[in-house]
Amino acid sequence: MDENEQKPPEDSGGKDIISEKSIPETQEQNIAENPPKEEKVPVTETEEATSEEKKVVTEENVQEEIDQENAEDAEDSENEKRHHIAMPDYHAMSMENLVGELQRLIKNEKVQAINKHVSGIKTEFDLKFQEFLEHKKEEFIAGGGNEIDFRYNSVTKRQFNEVYSEYREKRNQYYKSLEQNLKLNLEKRLTIIDELKGLVNVEEDINTTYKSFKDIQERWRNSGPIPRNNYNDVWRTYHHHIEIFYDFLHLNRELRDLDFKHNLEEKLKLVEKAEALANEPDLNKAFRELQTLHKVWKEDIGPVSKEQREEIWERFSNATKVMHARRQEYYATLEASYEKNLEKKNEIIAAIKTISEKVTDNHRGLQQQIKEIEALRNDFFKAGKVPQKVNEQTWSRFKDAVRAFNRNKNNFYKNLKKDQHDNLEKKRALLGLAIALKDSEDHDMATPEMKRIQSEWKKIGHVPRKYSDKIWNEFKNACNHYFDRLHKEKNASQKEEYANFEEKNACLERLKAFQLSGDRTKDLPKIKEFIAEWKSYGRIPYNKKHINGKFNKIIDALFKKLDISRQEAELLKYGDKIKQLANSDNDSAISNERVFIRRKIDESKSELRQLENNLQFFSNASEDSPLVQNVVKDINRHKEALETWKTKLKNLNVMENKLNKEAEDAAHDEENSNEEEE
Repeated sequence: MDENEQKPPEDSGGKDIISEKSIPETQEQNIAENPPKEEKVPVTETEEATSEEKKVVTEENVQEEIDQENAEDAEDSENEKRHHIAMPDYHAMSMENLVGELQRLIKNEKVQAINKHVSGIKTEFDLKFQEFLEHKKEEFIAGGGNEIDFRYNSVTKRQFNEVYSEYREKRNQYYKSLEQNLKLNLEKRLTIIDELKGLVNVEEDINTTYKSFKDIQERWRNSGPIPRNNYNDVWRTYHHHIEIFYDFLHLNRELRDLDFKHNLEEKLKLVEKAEALANEPDLNKAFRELQTLHKVWKEDIGPVSKEQREEIWERFSNATKVMHARRQEYYATLEASYEKNLEKKNEIIAAIKTISEKVTDNHRGLQQQIKEIEALRNDFFKAGKVPQKVNEQTWSRFKDAVRAFNRNKNNFYKNLKKDQHDNLEKKRALLGLAIALKDSEDHDMATPEMKRIQSEWKKIGHVPRKYSDKIWNEFKNACNHYFDRLHKEKNASQKEEYANFEEKNACLERLKAFQLSGDRTKDLPKIKEFIAEWKSYGRIPYNKKHINGKFNKIIDALFKKLDISRQEAELLKYGDKIKQLANSDNDSAISNERVFIRRKIDESKSELRQLENNLQFFSNASEDSPLVQNVVKDINRHKEALETWKTKLKNLNVMENKLNKEAEDAAHDEENSNEEEE
């Protein structure tokens, strides 16, 4: 039998079934004064289990859930809109996206309809921010910082706090304005109940009493919403006295039976609609419609005759139970999917542990592992919910695995910084030696020592970036100062080098005056002649070597006008050197050239590796950053130089192989000639 239609106990004496605690006596007890608090969510998954899921776990009656939902909707019609607002997977969203979603809800939805959504967003944001903060703290401590000094200013966290404060302000304003109306409406309804109770004691014409009864019903329907925590008790009390009044109407069966007939017809319609919901494919839609049917049953339709009450309620209750069974089956399926999600998350945690136990010992490899960990983290958040009973445990294992990797990563960079500081001290010691020797007059001692210092400098690894340029410039200036002095003192004995310089200077002047004719077939040989002439003059004084740069700059400009690439131009210049080596009949010179080129190749590769490592440090920087663009430009320049040196080595090998083949052919011919003479 419907709890709203059951016959009052014989010993009730017509008293209200509302307990004294059911009606708030103070303003603080009113629902408007105490708006719904944010749901406390375990620090493990996206949102607290929805009310539907809780019913599966606790096996509470679906009727109670419907009553609670209707009570919430009855407090304000806008509450019902929460059923139609999509509940995204907040667990899979980044902190930035969570802020954006919160802003969208506050801007586009009623504040009283988004409580559960905001609660889910806040929980997920707090979880992610806490993990992020712990990561930053570990980095700070790994860098030598003291935990007590750790501070972190997050723009995203500040934005979230601002948006969430806006939500709280709007919510508080809403409940503040709602409070007085709910309180007044509750008083109206209690007054109406008192009037209803009084009808059975009025000594007047039954038709007049019935007319007053109908007036009471109409005023009840229009008396507005009341606090949700009073809703069900007030309605039970109202229907309790409605039934007492109908029992009173036995004095006029015609009026009573007419109402009973009308109510039966309306309730039969509700029953048929409830039974039809068994075929509705959208389970959520079906449950919301069932909720509405229960609301109409309770609020809009009065009782039926005692003989039919149990039968009609049984049909309506059975239809509700069918829906409950469907929901139980749905959530059982959902729970199975949670188990699959758990398996996937366990695999992700295992993968993170595997990487964290084998952290690489080089920067490039570690940067790749960082990317892999980040991808696994994203997969973890996208994997979906897991069973509630293992929520906290799964989240804890995930955080521990990520934290273990971060600790090992931070230890690597901590040791790397230590090595770089050790290298800095070594280079500072060499710099001190170079400065002490730069003005030395003992060239027999100082020259080999300066060369040794330069060699040692190259063997020392990287130093912290902020010291790198400064200490290198100081070291280079000290070395240049010494060797400039050395070469200057030797100029007196370098007349031949100065003569070569004069010849090159004259050649340079003629080159400056040279004009392209526009005919590439004529211009290119003339440019080659200039290059060959320039190569023929030999060594020049060290402090005059800048003239080579001037010559190459003009040659490069001419090649550019002839649409010859930098690499092709470099190889054209190198062609003359190949000819010189081929004609020199000097195996030692060819061998030295090969050693020189291979060293240049190794240097180019080393520079490329360093530049590419440097670029990894800018993984979070914009591609438009001038610093990033400069590094990319240097990388491309060194790649081009590397290809040029490789081509030069190839050309040198081809030339040497050709010379060797010619020598073998000549030896073979001589051998044949000797055999013929014999």
